[in-house]
Amino acid sequence: MSKKRARDLGLPFPGIPGEFNALTDVPGVEIGFTTIIEGEGQVQIGKGPIRTGVTAILPRGKKEKMKPIWAGFYSLNGNGEMTGVHWVNDGGYFLSPICITNTHSVGIAHHATTKWMVNNYEKQFSTEHLWAMPVIAETYDGVLNDINGQHITEEHVLSAIDGAHPGPVSEGNVGGGTGMICYEFKGGTGTSSRVVTINGQQHHIGVLVQANFGLREWLTIIGVPVGKHMSNGKLLENEQGSIIVIIGTDIPMLPHQLKRVAKRAAIGIGRSGSPGGNSSGDIFLAFSTANEMDILQLSQEKLTMEFVNDEGFDPIYEAVCQAVDESVVNALIAAESMTTVKPYGKIVHAINHEELLRVMREYNRV
Repeated sequence: MSKKRARDLGLPFPGIPGEFNALTDVPGVEIGFTTIIEGEGQVQIGKGPIRTGVTAILPRGKKEKMKPIWAGFYSLNGNGEMTGVHWVNDGGYFLSPICITNTHSVGIAHHATTKWMVNNYEKQFSTEHLWAMPVIAETYDGVLNDINGQHITEEHVLSAIDGAHPGPVSEGNVGGGTGMICYEFKGGTGTSSRVVTINGQQHHIGVLVQANFGLREWLTIIGVPVGKHMSNGKLLENEQGSIIVIIGTDIPMLPHQLKRVAKRAAIGIGRSGSPGGNSSGDIFLAFSTANEMDILQLSQEKLTMEFVNDEGFDPIYEAVCQAVDESVVNALIAAESMTTVKPYGKIVHAINHEELLRVMREYNRV
């Protein structure tokens, strides 16, 4: 049975979603997961318990040739990592899958993704002087997972990439989101999308988040101060999580426009109440699958790109904020409770759907 999502509960998020209400509504995007849940009891470094994984996003799917994926990057808070973004800032594109995992597994994910690129694009790498700079991001799952045991392997990363597919996307305790906490409820992976019409043509904006941020009293859903009404089971005195937001679209954009789109993720996460806590890594990447062309090393000197006029971006920004906000709530609603390993023996509860709906009814939201 599929998990409930925000709209299944009747929560009236604004905007028109795509077919799957997911990042995979952007044509060509594929998403895969490796989820590892093993063991119980007190943490023993290197043995477990293990509650972690890898999320892989392939913006152009598994094509035979590398092609630029135009992109923009923005960091609201830098207490986190996303590799490859120096070149995104300078060159305006990347070439790799995007992988998201836990903080102490960025290295192996980078290593494995490089191997996948070299093997998958063997002809290009064997005949040209190309290099791989994968985009790998992380959030910290050490409350629920033996993070210091570094249980992610090369095989886990390759499995997530090879298993990526279009269509519906799993949420909650899956992939890199397996051991994550959001607003002191169980958090994890969430996704959403919006349909935007530009010059009579329908386009899609899709979002995927790895939500691991926020204090309970901040939590706001469609304007309702939910966290103040659902205060049982709090865990933290200070905010110490992070959130990775990946925004994809088939709208033709230039890199500077994609950077501006990435910035709007800050407003999107703010809608659920986050002020961007000091200890948080709030890191955002936006990409466009439009303007497909050969890698620039093999292209002619003068190139042409299509792009939307900057003056037409307000509906795009609005759709991004809507989809980011709904993705965070979808992560909360799909998540399942887990016991902590550090400190040992507490429970990070999934948000109770009936209690949430009771609060929302008090404010006439459902």
